[in-house]
Amino acid sequence: MKKRNLYLNNTPVDEARERYLRAMEPYLRVEYETVPVTESLHRVTKQAVYAKYCSPMFNAAAMDGIAVVAAHTLGAGEQTPVDLRPGEDFIVVDTGDPVRAPYDAVIMAEDILEREDGTVRIVAPAAPWQHVRPIGEDIVAGEMLLPGRHKIRPIDIGVLLSGGILELEVVKRPRVAIFPTGTEIIEPTEDPKPGDIIESNSRMFQGMVTESGGVPTRFPVIPDDYELLKEKVAKAAGEFDMVIVNAGSSAGTEDYTVHVLRELGEVFIHGVAVKPGKPVILARIGRVPVIGLPGYPVSAYIGFENFVAPLLHTLAGEVSQTGLRADAVVTRRMVSSLKHREYVRVKVGQVDGKLVASPLARGAGAAMSLVRADGFCVIEQNSEGVEAGETVPVELYRTMEEIQNTVVVIGSHDLILDVLADLMPSRYPGVYLSSTHVGSMGGLMALGRGEAHVAPTHLLDEETGEYNVSTIRRLFREPVALVKGVDRIQGILVKKGNPLGIRGIEDLKRCRYVNRQRGAGTRVLLDYKLKQAGISPEEIDGYDREAATHMAVAALVGSDGADAGMGIESAARAMDLDFLPVGPEEYDFAIPARFLDLPHVQKFLGSLRSEQFQTRVEALGGYRCRNTGKIVMVE
Repeated sequence: MKKRNLYLNNTPVDEARERYLRAMEPYLRVEYETVPVTESLHRVTKQAVYAKYCSPMFNAAAMDGIAVVAAHTLGAGEQTPVDLRPGEDFIVVDTGDPVRAPYDAVIMAEDILEREDGTVRIVAPAAPWQHVRPIGEDIVAGEMLLPGRHKIRPIDIGVLLSGGILELEVVKRPRVAIFPTGTEIIEPTEDPKPGDIIESNSRMFQGMVTESGGVPTRFPVIPDDYELLKEKVAKAAGEFDMVIVNAGSSAGTEDYTVHVLRELGEVFIHGVAVKPGKPVILARIGRVPVIGLPGYPVSAYIGFENFVAPLLHTLAGEVSQTGLRADAVVTRRMVSSLKHREYVRVKVGQVDGKLVASPLARGAGAAMSLVRADGFCVIEQNSEGVEAGETVPVELYRTMEEIQNTVVVIGSHDLILDVLADLMPSRYPGVYLSSTHVGSMGGLMALGRGEAHVAPTHLLDEETGEYNVSTIRRLFREPVALVKGVDRIQGILVKKGNPLGIRGIEDLKRCRYVNRQRGAGTRVLLDYKLKQAGISPEEIDGYDREAATHMAVAALVGSDGADAGMGIESAARAMDLDFLPVGPEEYDFAIPARFLDLPHVQKFLGSLRSEQFQTRVEALGGYRCRNTGKIVMVE
């Protein structure tokens, strides 16, 4: 039996980072190189840079017109015009031309009258040095243009060149070797087979290294081969300024990284109290920092931000940048372990003047949660979690302006939300849609708590057969606008060809089912249909197995995860599944009446009512846009 790794510790994040930086401090050398100014964007200066020339280098005309001797213009007025002679009293100049003695002022072209004999007439005197840029007005030779450890911006390049600087010394970008590992890992260009995992983390690291001021070199995937990994890492440690080994840092029988690093150098930390991302390795080979990061994408990202980025900023001569922080109200309870600091991805929006944060998927492999997230809520170690409605600090990825111009949508999932999210910033630049999928009832409850602008809903009243209105009337005391969305078909999603011969609700008793979450309109419809058919939920294998979106249901049915699930026709089409219609329903949007006049909500409505939206939605299949955008007031 192969031996599993054991963590050396469960070190708190801040302590692990400080210990590692302190251990590496004697070995971290900032190096320098000379580069052309024209290629220096975003580079960090080694030391202060001083101007070689003045700018302008001579007294220069600031306007098109004539350069004059100011004393020759004295007494000019409307009643006493003065005529000036060319070559004696004035010369013609354009903006930027030298103004040399005896001339000491410029009169703008529009303030002179040209006469047929070549003279010009003026009706106002010129003050000495008017419209003249004196030598050194912008830059004086010998003055400091940029300080040391300054990150060069586009405007800085212009100033450097104006001051006569063609080359300068900058911090050399640290070179970082990136090794993806694992026998099951394949390149994105290969066709995946069962058990294969497409390698993507290293490409993410490349971008993160570049953003942190480094130069990444990504190597081909190394299979689970101890000697080969040892050979590659040892060679890289002799050629690069930092080495990242991705995957193989956990406790698996083929996770060799920590053993290789112990043999080649010194391991300071193995195991950090962070979730996700515990199996981090912080080590050194010679003078070179070597960091082992977990294979799950979210864990890898968090490990990079916490441990790789600070080292890279040091080597690149940059100051570590912390993101914009703000306090936000959490929309759902988040339970956490006392053992770890947990990083929870959140969607953030501003509703009723307060920031609200809606938690996203928390799994270490949920890479899309990083893409969808507007920031992180950090639950500190030794905390059991955060209660719904509690105010917590959030580190934001987006600017406050973007957040303030975002329509916050919480409720039932549908593919048309993706269409709206794509359409809105195209029609209205700078306006966005953020959606979190918690089911119809969850969305209406969030709306009632003031945590959303819009709640998509499709809740059926079993007694009346009416959608949405009676539920909204029961839940809200304030006026709510029910904005009509789309008519759509709900049905049973089954594998292509329907191999189990499923024909309707009754057949769900003989297959593996995947359900939607509690409070979802789709689940309410299923319960209604089961009740009509006299079927108990306990008779359905998988009734308690929940998926958060129609596409998640379709993905499980399309794979070997389930045989059937309730969903919409567009999801079935997207995953090439068969679709057995169960019945039509109304998918609408609940919006408190007081939000209707908000500019970004108006743009949401404009997008919903647009011809572009209706064309794209009907192309998905399974939708009708009969009354889309019509408002029904519920009071």
